[in-house]
Amino acid sequence: MENLLIKGDNINALNFLLKEKNLKGKIDLIYIDPPFATNGNFTITDGRATTISNSKTGKLAYSDKLVGTEFIEFLRERLILLKELLSDKGSIYLHIDYKIGHYVKVMMDEVFGVENFRNDITRIKCNPKNFKRIGYGNIKDMILFYTKSKNPIWNEPKEPYTREDIVRLFPKKDKNGRRYTTVPIHAPGETQNGNSSKPFKGILPPKGRHWRTDIETLEKWDKEGLIEWSSTGNPRKKIYVDERDGKRVQDIWEFKDLQYPTYPTEKNQGLLDLIIKTSSNEESIVLDAFCGSGTTLKSAHSFGRKWIGIDKSDLAIEATKNKLKGISENLFVEKPKYEYIEINEVNPITMVISNGRLSAKNQNIYE
Repeated sequence: MENLLIKGDNINALNFLLKEKNLKGKIDLIYIDPPFATNGNFTITDGRATTISNSKTGKLAYSDKLVGTEFIEFLRERLILLKELLSDKGSIYLHIDYKIGHYVKVMMDEVFGVENFRNDITRIKCNPKNFKRIGYGNIKDMILFYTKSKNPIWNEPKEPYTREDIVRLFPKKDKNGRRYTTVPIHAPGETQNGNSSKPFKGILPPKGRHWRTDIETLEKWDKEGLIEWSSTGNPRKKIYVDERDGKRVQDIWEFKDLQYPTYPTEKNQGLLDLIIKTSSNEESIVLDAFCGSGTTLKSAHSFGRKWIGIDKSDLAIEATKNKLKGISENLFVEKPKYEYIEINEVNPITMVISNGRLSAKNQNIYE
């Protein structure tokens, strides 16, 4: 599949992907950052955008006038189509404001199934505020993470330990100065048969528990000095910090908004990098149906994924093209090649951008 950049209302573009491109069940990852039902207009003035409504003399980037139930229904229509496009191993991340997000979650539970809800991720978006008002400062928004099934693509994300983490989590040192901690070698639950219920060094696992692994492995660990015996004869497994690849990523992320975005909805590149590395594989197709400045597409391209971006704003499409154009070709990442499609509800035009050259061709009429 060629990468696609589509200009047009995403309800038409999503139907186009289903009917003309035959992509039903083929998208592994969807990230969308739709309007937040703020009842405002967002503009770009003198080449500068902000994340709040701004100058009346600026160019309109997008209008966010749908609110309440109209907004929820607007999203529902699109999420139903997005679910059709999503593969059985696929995931969707929906970025939304805290004021409307809880209503969106209830609707997403209905569309994707409450059993497929994975996380309500808190994204710290800015520094603390000192506005004088009744209420606490708002420094966050939310990302709702759902999967299509119980077996999605999942590349466990890790983040480096801080120095404080290392001292706190790995408080012990061996004779060579290597930091480590210890963990139990037994787990909850008894087994009736098998090695995990047999004695290790003449010791049975505590009542109601079983060994985490077979006796042969425990014997091997003990010979290698990886079992630490307490003064009361309790065995625990040594875990060395230099053998760990970091700590688990939790559900509070600090990826602050850019100070000078090129487009009002532009997000931190690290945010998209984390999502794309975690919930897609190389050659997966990544879709952003409100692509804004194109950060999702840039990140997907950088990690070897196929991508589709959709937006109806002229300024968003311009910002996306500029971002894609700015990707530096190197040994591992080629310059992006993609089809550019305009869907005007009557006559889509496809323009193939390759090596900086633009060519156009008419497609079949699509309504």
